[in-house]
Amino acid sequence: MEQRGKRPKPHEEGPIGRGERTDKERPEWQTRVQRVKTEEKSPLVPSEITPEDLDFSVRVQLKTLTAENAEMVARHLAMVSLLIEDDPQLAHKHALAASRRAGRLAIVHETLGITAYASGEFALAIRELLTHRRLSGSNDQLPLIVDSERGLGRPERALEAVVGIDRSKLTTGVRINLAIALSGARLDLGQADLALQELEIPELNPKRVFEQSPLLFRSYAECLRELERDGDQWDQLADRAEKAMAEHGEEVFELFEEIKIPTSEEFEKKPRSDNPYSKPDRKFDRGDRKTDRPERKYPPRDGARPDRGDRPDRGSRPDRGSRPERSDRPNRSERPERSERPDRGARPDRSERPRGERPERSDRPDRSSRPERSSGPQRTGRPDRGPRPDNKGRGPRGAGK
Repeated sequence: MEQRGKRPKPHEEGPIGRGERTDKERPEWQTRVQRVKTEEKSPLVPSEITPEDLDFSVRVQLKTLTAENAEMVARHLAMVSLLIEDDPQLAHKHALAASRRAGRLAIVHETLGITAYASGEFALAIRELLTHRRLSGSNDQLPLIVDSERGLGRPERALEAVVGIDRSKLTTGVRINLAIALSGARLDLGQADLALQELEIPELNPKRVFEQSPLLFRSYAECLRELERDGDQWDQLADRAEKAMAEHGEEVFELFEEIKIPTSEEFEKKPRSDNPYSKPDRKFDRGDRKTDRPERKYPPRDGARPDRGDRPDRGSRPDRGSRPERSDRPNRSERPERSERPDRGARPDRSERPRGERPERSDRPDRSSRPERSSGPQRTGRPDRGPRPDNKGRGPRGAGK
């Protein structure tokens, strides 16, 4: 009897038919690749921020989106307008979130370009603002394009950006900001004389104050100092312009509530059932309608209609069977019976009657004694009809033939 060998231990060899799995034997197409997520999550928006916080002229441009998408884009744009001065980095994140949702709208490209400029991303700002200019045909953001080219160290391209632009058609604010940006590009190139000429526009008037006048006056004073000239007078005019604007153009804000911007740790995601846009059976209040029609009061639908007292009761109507009979009418039972008609089958058939048995009419004149028609006036121009066709079977004359 042969002695069997020692059975291997479980850890020495796997199950029968299987070998130990190693990472080297796994093919490359089965290896998992961990992809790095480059797309950042959208920042949170407080529940107090609604689409109504955005300007109506901007909300109109979102009408091509779906209702839910337009709401989120409007809320992100409203956050941009609130944070652009205090926190431009967070405002830029909201602009990126709006761009991912509505990347084909001109207003979204404009907002993203402005936040990119405020964050120092000049290349992105140029790309987005040029896209906005191509889509809308507006030159309102041309000063930011010129200044972004300066930020990238390309003053020559900044000057080329305004070639062919009619500055007289620009608004006052855009024209002043463009003059300041072009003056800075001239200073970067060392052209102080041309920089001073760029600022000599009709709005450079100490007697007229605009929103951009303080910055315009200070830029003019700086160009004068580059030319070794006195610019203190224009600095004083800039201070006076700021005071005048503070006295007459100061905005008064009334604080209703303080909004706290939530973080991802504090944010609790609402269930879908609480979302009003996910309810298909939601009802809207139409409000009070203004119409000239009188208000109609319909009876309730439970069947309790008001009783009409002026309507006679149907039970008081006389019975139709109690009507008096008409005595002048003869009784149908007293009418004499009609005699039976003779049977038509006893009549002789017309086809069997001999035609020769008809009596001749003696009072009928002979046709030979009739006068000839030639004695009358003859008709001229009558076409010859030729021989008449046989009329057999078409009339009474051909019946006997």
